[in-house]
Amino acid sequence: MKTSFKIVIAAIAGAAIGAAAMQGWHAQSNPKAYSVAESELSGTASPEFLATARKAIEAGHGRPLQGRVYTIEGAAPKNVAIVEWHSVNDAVAFYKSKAWTDMAAEREKYQKNVRRYVLDVEK
Repeated sequence: MKTSFKIVIAAIAGAAIGAAAMQGWHAQSNPKAYSVAESELSGTASPEFLATARKAIEAGHGRPLQGRVYTIEGAAPKNVAIVEWHSVNDAVAFYKSKAWTDMAAEREKYQKNVRRYVLDVEK
């Protein structure tokens, strides 16, 4: 095999590997979105409901984040729910989905004064 032919084959293989790496890097660089819900709890949700809600969120490409609320400035809400989404479109699609609307009656039993919004994190 001639040297020039080997160089051409190596260049093509390198370009293919580089293109695949760039595709993976580009997919990882897409900005995430976060939905934030501030609410006051008027009761305690059943463990079954919480499990159902978590599964529905995960099926919609979300990842619920958990933690305690610490006040830094102003009045913090007593309860905050944050969900990390692959994109704003995933978040909006989930909150318009049948799975979410079907849970409305159960949510209203223990949640009031909900303010919900989505943060689109820029690159």
